[in-house]
Order: sequence, then structure tokens, then C-alpha cells
Amino acid sequence: MVEPALRARVAGMHAWPAEMAGYTFGWWERGGAPRAGSSGKGVRQALAVLCAEAAGAPAEAAVDGAVAVELVHTFSLLHDDIMDGDETRRQRPSAWKAYGTGPAVLAGDALFALAFEVLAGSPGPHGGAAVRRLSGDMADVVAGQAEDLLFEGRPWTGAGAVPVDAYLRMAEQKTGALLGCAAALGALLAGAPGATVDALSTAGRQLGVAFQAVDDVLGLWGDPAATGKPVHGDLRRRKKTLPVLTALATGTPASRRLADLLRAPGPLDGAALRRAAALVEEAGGREAATAEAHLRLDRARACLDEVPLAPEPAGRLLALLPYVVGRSL
Repeated sequence: MVEPALRARVAGMHAWPAEMAGYTFGWWERGGAPRAGSSGKGVRQALAVLCAEAAGAPAEAAVDGAVAVELVHTFSLLHDDIMDGDETRRQRPSAWKAYGTGPAVLAGDALFALAFEVLAGSPGPHGGAAVRRLSGDMADVVAGQAEDLLFEGRPWTGAGAVPVDAYLRMAEQKTGALLGCAAALGALLAGAPGATVDALSTAGRQLGVAFQAVDDVLGLWGDPAATGKPVHGDLRRRKKTLPVLTALATGTPASRRLADLLRAPGPLDGAALRRAAALVEEAGGREAATAEAHLRLDRARACLDEVPLAPEPAGRLLALLPYVVGRSL
């Protein structure tokens, strides 16, 4: 239901940003040749549609919201890959490697603008409220991304180290805000009461923290063939992630050895990366991050129980939640 509308909106863009956008969505190769295979997990659009149905409206009510969220999500991927220096996404070159940094930034900007155009033109009385919701949630995404980048310059231990709770707040903004926005837009465009919109938004944000926790685990121990990312990529960049931060916070001998390894000058080679990942696991970082993901899923379920929802789509929402945690673990 959503992808034809999404493709139609992208087709209406300038041809060059549209090609880069379609490349990032996984629809075609550089130059526009059709490409077979997955174009992503579709979690956000599924949330938007299911939340509209759970609020008692037909699924079609959420299509503009689902399209808008997919557009801003892809905008964020284009820019994130540049900021993080990630050269691959979904097992092929990132857009900035395929097209150049400037063009990829331009494509992201075009998608961001198009998302607001879609919502502003949405039929019915809720388009203005939807624009305001997307604007506020995107401000949270930007704040979370800013914190994530600033974390990279902070020490691993000591007074300036990143506390675990600060990382979790960042994750709720950077990753959770957009999942919460997807849920909220579906309910909002369905005409749901404010309490229902807010409860579904909070559920989506909790789901986002779970998603980030699992993503962090996969970044250290996931199979590159399944994740599409190089193994130990986050450690190689000395990126602050939940398993590493929780491991460092334990104060165990493994934690101290890990801190010494991360503070060592120069790049980490293959052996050092494997040693660091093993120390994170020995210090309890993998177990703690997985437990946090399950805790956040429980909180998301509790949010769904707070408000009256149509039983069948609510059941499908509940079925979707564990997929986020169990997708590749």
C-alpha cells in the first residue's frame, strides 16, 4: 500500500536527487537500472498503518504519514552515512560513495522537504497537526544525532565519560523519535484522541531504544552477511555504543582492560578488535544491552495497554514488537 505512493512521490522530484533516493531505497542501481532484493525492513511504515487501524480508521488514512516518515528516515540515512564515514549500506556502497558527498547531501535535503510537502497536502483536517508532529520529532532526531557526535570526543572513563543513562536518552531521540513519529502520525491522521496519539508515540520511542540496543549488539557480534555492515565497525571507529558503555561501567577487571585497550593510541587492528569485543562480552555489555532491549519492549507493550485500541490491529502491533529485538540475534 505504501510503496507505490512512496515511489510516485520520489518520481516527482528532480531526476538526479530522485535517482539517488531510489538508490538509497534499494530500488535500483547507480544509473537507474532496476534492482531486485529488499528495500528495507519497513518497520516505520508498518507502525503508521497499524496505528491508524488500531485507532479505528482504515489503513489508507495513514499512507501519507507512512510516506513522510519513510522519506525523512531515508534522509537521515543519507546524512548519517556521511557523518559516520560509513562506506557501505545494505552490502553495497553508500550513496555518498556512489555519487559523492555533495550530491548525497542534496538528495537528503530533497527528501526532507518532500516529507513536509506530503503531510501539508494530506487530505482531511489533520495535515497541520501532522506537520507540527513531524517537525517536533525531527528536532529530537537532530538533537540526538548532535549528542551522538559529541559523545565521540568524550573520554571512555572518568568525569567526562558518557553515562549509560545519557546514551539511552540520546537513543530515544536519535532512533526512538522517528519510530514514535510513525506511530503518532498513523493515529493522528486517523483522528485518534490526543491521549491515544501520545501513548502510541511513547510506545514507538520505547521500541526505538530497543531497536538501537539491538543494532549496537549487531554492530559488535552480528553477521555482516545479515547486517550489511562490517563486523566490529563501531569498535574500529571507537564509537560509544550501549554494550561498550555498560561494560565500562561495571568496574570489573575485564572493564579496566577494555578501557586500556580503547585508550591506546593508533587504530585497532583485527586482533585488537576481536579482543575488545570479547572484553565487552566478558564485562557483561552484551547481556546488559540485550536486557535493555527487552525492558524497552515491555514498556512499549504497557503503553499499548493504556488506551483503547481495536483488537485485531493492536494484536498485530504486539506481534511486530519482538521482531525488532529478535531480527538477527
